[in-house]
Amino acid sequence: MRFLLYNIRYGAGTGHGFHLPVPFSGYFRRTHGNFDRIRDFIRSQAPDIVGLVEVDGGSFRTDRRGQARTIARDLAHEHVFETKYANHSVVGKMPLLSKQGNSVSTNRPILERRFHYLNNGVKRLVIEMELEEVTVFLVHLSLKFRHRQHQLQDLYTIVKQARKPVIVAGDFNAFWGDRELALFLAASGLKNANDTGMPSHPAKAPRRQLDYILHSPELRVAAFQIPQVTYSDHVPLVCDFEFPIPKAA
Repeated sequence: MRFLLYNIRYGAGTGHGFHLPVPFSGYFRRTHGNFDRIRDFIRSQAPDIVGLVEVDGGSFRTDRRGQARTIARDLAHEHVFETKYANHSVVGKMPLLSKQGNSVSTNRPILERRFHYLNNGVKRLVIEMELEEVTVFLVHLSLKFRHRQHQLQDLYTIVKQARKPVIVAGDFNAFWGDRELALFLAASGLKNANDTGMPSHPAKAPRRQLDYILHSPELRVAAFQIPQVTYSDHVPLVCDFEFPIPKAA
């Protein structure tokens, strides 16, 4: 089973042009050309599950077409999308920001889907998707260290309730490195699929490991790669998992 994780920055692109004529002005332009490149890349990887962080749910940037829906349709996937801000959040009620979220899609039957919201930070969404063999959690943690630590505590409480092997993936914004996740990994027993610590940000010259695919120890990583594409400020993570063979009754 191939799992692809990608923070696509709403398809807004990267490079010097992103900050012209003023810093971060790329967030307010149409995204069609760059998004098409992202979509073609994801399709070329033939993933079974796709976790997308920073995906546009249908704002003026995309002519009201949801990016997650478009990618899922191309892959013949079923998908789940939700805004990443809590329902009561003022940020989540703003016109453009209300369309900013995360998504999980898959070519496998979805047994259950749930949305959790962490107690701290602005970005609080945790998407839970239960499949036959595994439960997937997708996150995008806070930029603030203190908030991230509280969020990891909440995330542990959510993940430990899963009845199946889990994959916990997303942009953890771990600017302080692996030590930020040490207690979470020790408590949960999860493993980092990127066991050599290859960096994922910034895409032009990666030097920080901000994006993670964590997994239950009973799942075996058959292959792991970080394609060096520059359609976003993050590079994608691609992991091939093998599931344990069920024991005979």
